[in-house]
Amino acid sequence: MKILVVNAGSSSLKYQLIDMGTKEVVAKGLCERIAIQGSRLTYKPAGKQPCVVERHMNDHTDAIKMVLDALVDPEIGVLKSMDEIDAVGHRIVHGGEKFSESTLLTDEVLSVIESLTELAPLHNPANLMGIRACKAIMPNTPMVGVFDTAFHQTMPMEAFLYGLPYAAYTDLMVRRYGFHGTSHKYVTQRALELLGKPVEETKIITCHLGNGSSITAVRGGKSIDTSMGFTPLEGIPMGTRCGSMDPAIVTYLMDKLDLDVNGINAYMNKKSGVYGISGISSDFRDLHDAAEKGDEKAKAALRVFAYNVKKYIGAYAAALNGVDGIVFTAGIGENDRVLRAMVLEGLDYLGVDVDFEYNNTCPRGEEAELSTKNSKVKVFVIPTDEEMMIAQDTAKLAAK
Repeated sequence: MKILVVNAGSSSLKYQLIDMGTKEVVAKGLCERIAIQGSRLTYKPAGKQPCVVERHMNDHTDAIKMVLDALVDPEIGVLKSMDEIDAVGHRIVHGGEKFSESTLLTDEVLSVIESLTELAPLHNPANLMGIRACKAIMPNTPMVGVFDTAFHQTMPMEAFLYGLPYAAYTDLMVRRYGFHGTSHKYVTQRALELLGKPVEETKIITCHLGNGSSITAVRGGKSIDTSMGFTPLEGIPMGTRCGSMDPAIVTYLMDKLDLDVNGINAYMNKKSGVYGISGISSDFRDLHDAAEKGDEKAKAALRVFAYNVKKYIGAYAAALNGVDGIVFTAGIGENDRVLRAMVLEGLDYLGVDVDFEYNNTCPRGEEAELSTKNSKVKVFVIPTDEEMMIAQDTAKLAAK
C-alpha cells in the first residue's frame, strides 16, 4: 500500500509518498510560494537526483497537480500511474473536541473541521485547501485526516479545564487542547516497545523540543496532560513564543506599549521566547555560539528554556505518580546535547541516572538510550516521524 502524506500551509505544501510495505519514503518534497510570484516545486525521489520545477501555482490544486505529475513522470517519476496511490493522509492542526482519532474525510467531516476554524485560523483553512485540492484531482481515492490535537483528547477534565467561568468552556470552547499530538503519539509507541512493560502499567514523559515545544504526560499509552493549551502559545518559552505567564501581563503590555489585539499577539508569538530574551535568534545553534563567546542574554535564554522543561518533567512525574521513561524528540531534543544535559542534571531524585559522557558523544538525530543500566527511569532520544504516523493511521482506515 502506498500512502501520500500531505501537510498544507497557506502558501506551501509538504508531501511524502510512503510505501507501507517497506516503510520507505519513495519520494518527498515541497511546493513553495503557492499563489505568490516565484512558485516552485522541490521533488526528491528515492535513488534519483532531486529536481526543482519553477512554475506558477495559482492555488493548492495546481500544487497537487504538479506533485502528481512529478510522481508519474516517465523519467523522474516513481509511479506508473496515480492508481498506485491507495490513500492520502492529511495533517490537520485542530480537531477540537470533535475528533479524538484520525478519520475518513467525508463532506460532513470537512464541514465540522471548517466550523473549528476560529480555534486555528492560521492553520485549519490551509489544511482544508490541501484536502479539497486533492479531492478535486483524486475524487475516488480515500482521504484521511490526522489531527494534531487528537492524541490529547484523553486528558481528564481536571487537566484540560481552566479556572474561568464554566461557560467559557461550554459556550466558547475555551479549554486545553494540546498540540504536537502526532509526534507525541509516535514516540510514545516506540518508547513502549523499548520499555517492554505492559502498556497499562507505563508512565512516560515525552519532550517534543523544537522551535515550537511541548511536554506531555502519558499514562498507559494515553495523554493525561500536556504543556500547550488553548493555543500553541502556552507552556515553555519557545523559539519566538513566550510560553506561560501571568495573564495580567497581557493587558499591562497592551497599555504600556499601546498595542491592539493583533499587536500583542505578534509580540507574544513572534517576538518573545528565546529570541526575545536573547535579542539574537530563535535558532538554538546561534544561541550556543553566542553563549560560548560570553553573551549573557544568550546564556539566560538557554537556562530559561532548560529550566522550564525540567519543571514540567517534575510536574508530570507528580501527575503520573512516578515515571518509567523520559523521551527527547524533535530538532532540539534529538540534536542538542548541551540542552539535554541541562535538562537532565538534577533529576536523580526521580531515579534518573544519565550517562552524560554518552549523551555528549552519541550520534545526532539517531535513536539512543542515555540512561545507565542502574537508572530506575529510562531516558531515550527517539527521532520523531509525524509523516509515518499519519501514513500508518491512513493505511489502517483505508484498509477498512
